[in-house]
Amino acid sequence: MLLALVVAGCGDDDDGGGSASIETRSQTVATPEPEKQGGCAEVSQPEPKRDGGEKKPTEPLSGDYEVTIETNCGAFTVDMDEDIGGLSAASFVQLADDGFYEDTFFHRIAPGFVIQGGDPTGTGTGGPGYTTRDAPPAGSQYPKYTVAMAKGATEPSGTSGSQFFVMTGDSGLPPQYAIVGKVTKGTNVVDRIGKLGDATEQPIRIVVIEKTKVSPPLG
Repeated sequence: MLLALVVAGCGDDDDGGGSASIETRSQTVATPEPEKQGGCAEVSQPEPKRDGGEKKPTEPLSGDYEVTIETNCGAFTVDMDEDIGGLSAASFVQLADDGFYEDTFFHRIAPGFVIQGGDPTGTGTGGPGYTTRDAPPAGSQYPKYTVAMAKGATEPSGTSGSQFFVMTGDSGLPPQYAIVGKVTKGTNVVDRIGKLGDATEQPIRIVVIEKTKVSPPLG
């Protein structure tokens, strides 16, 4: 089985419109295993946030930006790819700058594959209330630490909402997911988080996005 990476929770698609994909699906958190909790502060699962209601960006990302994501397991930084990220990268940066991702958690952790978050509801089906579409170049690959956007199984390649995933292993994913950047700092934190999932890809420990910082600041 390849994976259900199609993050199908993009929110309402105001534009109209996987496995080897990253699909949205309901997630529950299993009982934590204390021996696997090293390096992470104990936190409670956040309350669900509002689904949708965000404003869609109108211009592709332009300029060099980094997004630092602080979690209870440490912080990691995403170097945004303005060359191919397009509106999807602009959306990721805008949502991070607005604090949309704060007080959400990684609802899917597939060891050796991906960590997936960005859903305000924590169910695997939520989003910002809009979608963007930036089909990745033909032949695109998703090596370890690539950051890309999840999409619904029936949505066109490159469709994205707010849910994103970070590769924690090299994978033969098809070029269907909008690539927005790569983790360049804090890869050890990504590795730490990537171990906190069970065989069903459910988290065995709550990993919360506590703060996001965009550098340089937007506008």
